[in-house]
Amino acid sequence: MQIRTGDTFDPRVIALLDHHVTAARAQTAPGSAHALDLAGLRAPEIAFWTGWDGEALVATGALKMLSPDHGEVKSMHTLQSTRRRGFGGQMLRHIITEGRARGLKRLSLETGSWDYFKPAHALYQAHGFAPCGPFEGYAEDPNSLFLTLDLGR
Repeated sequence: MQIRTGDTFDPRVIALLDHHVTAARAQTAPGSAHALDLAGLRAPEIAFWTGWDGEALVATGALKMLSPDHGEVKSMHTLQSTRRRGFGGQMLRHIITEGRARGLKRLSLETGSWDYFKPAHALYQAHGFAPCGPFEGYAEDPNSLFLTLDLGR
């Protein structure tokens, strides 16, 4: 997979992100969905990437700068038909590498707590993320799982 800076004006990217946001919100209780829409991904504190298998868009991922030493993983999504091929792991490793290059000491994320999100839980935990409490404006929510990774290791 080739990872490129994401183009939030590319119709292919827009379609995949629309699917990601729609699916995440459909699987999450009202008020507990935190997926970024296009406007959110265009914010200056967001770095956004896309993953390509040849000319096919297969993955997205983003890094939101919360502070000079803390970032948040956002918009992780892999095209359903290409899952279990390692694309999600590649994107996550790219975000972790970018976080380290930017001098971050910690990466955190919020994801759903329901069964739909179990593959994401496994991916994050396989890359060293551990449970933590809410961070940066999130509140305790039984529909959310909060994870963090110490980049100092």
